[in-house]
Amino acid sequence: MRSMNEFGNDLYSGKTSFPFVGRRRIWFVIAILLVIGSALVPLLRPVQFSIEFTGGSQFTVESPANRDQSIATTAVHAVTPSVTTKVTTVSNRDIRVQTAQMSNDQTTQVAAALAKAYDVPTDKVNTSFIGPSWGENVTRQSLWGLAIFLALTFLILAFYFRTWKMSAAAILGLLDVLIITIGVYALAGFEISPAAVIGFLTILAYSLYDTTVVFDKIRENTTEEGAKSSRTFGESVNLAVNQTLVRSINTAIIAALPVGAILFIGAFWLGAQTLTDISLSIFVGIIVATYSTLFVAAPLYSLFRENEATIKDHDKRVLGARSRATVVAVEV
Repeated sequence: MRSMNEFGNDLYSGKTSFPFVGRRRIWFVIAILLVIGSALVPLLRPVQFSIEFTGGSQFTVESPANRDQSIATTAVHAVTPSVTTKVTTVSNRDIRVQTAQMSNDQTTQVAAALAKAYDVPTDKVNTSFIGPSWGENVTRQSLWGLAIFLALTFLILAFYFRTWKMSAAAILGLLDVLIITIGVYALAGFEISPAAVIGFLTILAYSLYDTTVVFDKIRENTTEEGAKSSRTFGESVNLAVNQTLVRSINTAIIAALPVGAILFIGAFWLGAQTLTDISLSIFVGIIVATYSTLFVAAPLYSLFRENEATIKDHDKRVLGARSRATVVAVEV
């Protein structure tokens, strides 16, 4: 059985090769199905946004002896029967209740009702509210941040690689990562909070880093030998992806392990919502970003370039020479 070093050397030399480009139609179909499935998730399970985006009132009962969440719902409905409540346990210690925005009188009454229901002093029930305008402002700034990130990414990559086609392939790969990650996030039933948005932007940066490393090797392979290369353009792209495959896998594993540990500790041990929000988006994003770079972005770039006249002529010469060599070998 080959060692990891031997496997990596075989990938680098081309002795062993996975058909990232040769079977790109299969990968594209899978990618499209994943994107469509992720986009349809909100129809089956609506995306939940945190109070920072929607606005509303929030009550936190500190360290009640009984952490039964139904007690909070009953207490709130005793004051405002029609209000929708969302009750969660925070840090395995506190009870957090979120509702639509209430008036000052309603807030005071609900706080008193929660204190009585959980048998705690009234000063152990903290209240806060976020107005709808503040939530709209957070949403608008988040969308602007995403738009500016993608625009700057497109320009920087186009300038660095000297071709907009490589930049376009990278951006499509980033969008693939974003949509699938949000779909998984919504499917898991987690709220999209400012911490989650930070996580989304973080994994886009990670995906961009991974894509840039692979694309840099693609540029090296496709320009190093130029017209003298004995490989077609698609073969050169595929070789570059295989040459960076082990690095991509190792980087993903090394990055995912600590984030997974934070996710487990935050969600199941400490009950820290902020840690859970940001670590889940990063954990899923790292896995999806690695897949997207290898199976989406790199094959897309090859597809974008193969119809260029110079590349078509080069590929035709390479395949023609290869065919003639095969005929000669058979005759001999």
